[in-house]
Amino acid sequence: MNQPWLLQYDAGVPEKVDIPAMPLFQMLTQAAETYPSHIATEFYGKEITYQELEEKVNRFANALLNLYIKRGDRVAIMLPNVPQCVIAYYAVLKIGAIAVMTNPLYVERELEVQLADCGAEVIVTLDLFYPRIEAVFKKTALKHIISTSVPDALPFVLSLLYPIKARKEGTYIKLPKESFLHNMKSLMDNATSDAPAVCIFPEDLALLQYTGGTSGTPKGVMLSHRNLIANTFQCRAWMPDLKKGEEVFLGVVPFFHVFGMSACMNLAISLGARIVLLPRFATRDVLEAIQKTKTTIFMGVQAMYVAVNNFPSVKDYDLSSIRICFSGAGALHVEVQRQFESLTGGKLVEGYGLSEASPVTHVNLIYGKRKEACIGLPLPSTNARIVDIETGEKQVAIGEVGELIVSGPQVMQGYWKKENETDNVIKNGWLHTGDMARQDEEGFFFIVDRKKDMIKTRGENVYPREVEEVLYRHPKVMDVVVVGLPLADSFAGEKIKAYIVLKEGQTATASEIMAFCKNDLARFKIPQEIEFRATLPKTMIGKVLRRVLIDEENQKAKNGCL
Repeated sequence: MNQPWLLQYDAGVPEKVDIPAMPLFQMLTQAAETYPSHIATEFYGKEITYQELEEKVNRFANALLNLYIKRGDRVAIMLPNVPQCVIAYYAVLKIGAIAVMTNPLYVERELEVQLADCGAEVIVTLDLFYPRIEAVFKKTALKHIISTSVPDALPFVLSLLYPIKARKEGTYIKLPKESFLHNMKSLMDNATSDAPAVCIFPEDLALLQYTGGTSGTPKGVMLSHRNLIANTFQCRAWMPDLKKGEEVFLGVVPFFHVFGMSACMNLAISLGARIVLLPRFATRDVLEAIQKTKTTIFMGVQAMYVAVNNFPSVKDYDLSSIRICFSGAGALHVEVQRQFESLTGGKLVEGYGLSEASPVTHVNLIYGKRKEACIGLPLPSTNARIVDIETGEKQVAIGEVGELIVSGPQVMQGYWKKENETDNVIKNGWLHTGDMARQDEEGFFFIVDRKKDMIKTRGENVYPREVEEVLYRHPKVMDVVVVGLPLADSFAGEKIKAYIVLKEGQTATASEIMAFCKNDLARFKIPQEIEFRATLPKTMIGKVLRRVLIDEENQKAKNGCL
């Protein structure tokens, strides 16, 4: 099959990658053997070497075995970017269990839905999140809650000061004594540091990554050890000048998101690199971390780079150590790219992917030709085509718009317990992304439209159906539709707007509707704008015409009405 993009690859980037026939955690074991004294993670000054990290992973793996967690069991990990997240992730994989990465922003309803679907019997979490988990504990298959805390990962002095700060801020948590509640540190202290004797194969399931997929309904994407290993080595191959044992990764993009997990955590571990962990994005903290640690690799989303570009005293920081940055989870504007590269002297390129592909399938050239509004070229060992919308089988002509489909070793095994939906998106070995795109004669790909109806807001994916279902629960709401509209600054993505038809005789305010959403939706999913209408535009069969509403908003903006 014709693959013109191969002629465009940067020097040193291979056509195909050799995928090691090993489980994912073996990358950590190898790094610990090769670079035992190198720093693996750094968290506000506290460092853990690769040898220490391997030992901690083994201890927690054995602790899970002591709780009778076995091969194939699901273990939820609801943690920000703290060392315990890295430890828990690799420990789960070491015993042949399946990691279920859970967004710490989820409210009780969202937690209940995900935990019930995956059937997790254990969740590893921060003490701060315990109240939300305890509230849904009896509604799920959970048997154990393993709690950890931020002070456990901090240097000694900071760990002493943290509780004082937490009490002042009202975030201090005193956990109850329950038989199902365990302390992560205590479990590890009482476990051995020997590697677990569990036989695990590359095709074994390693991860359930929940996503709206290509239809908007939350589903567990099943990714094997081989899928994740493949994407790690594909990303490595795209950057042939990476230096093993020397790179410093900024670990601020969330590891519970598949982009952060693969392109940052797994990639860094495979190289024996240092990961500078930050549990949340705060621009000053990021700038200080880059300057202090001489960060070389920064994986993030556009909003992060925009924040750096526009920080008032950004030029007071030395960012010259930055060499390579990937921007994911949405389009990268050219002016953002240019300004960031001017500030740092490094390279910032846009990548494209989806959870169903572990996630990266395309990346722009780091050193070669650039094209605006482009997602780049397929990674090594990845194939891509543009097919007609009607059949999904016929390849369209160069330059014509169709659906982007991809194939490669990073493509998922399927959706958890959803065979029909799997069959709808994987056909004859090709993953149908649902994204409308085009390809030019040189093999560069361009996204023309996003997944149908999906909203991207500040790096997060929001699916209108989920928001609509919550709004429909309001006793005054008769009909509703949710759309994404461009934000004024454009860089943060889209704002969520809900159009609501109230039941006859009812009145309501926007603030009332927004307050109603707070119990069932994470903050980033709550509509920022509400418009009440007498009717909604619909087709003859009753389907709401979202495009009509979006076109109306665009016309208002054009006429200066917004």
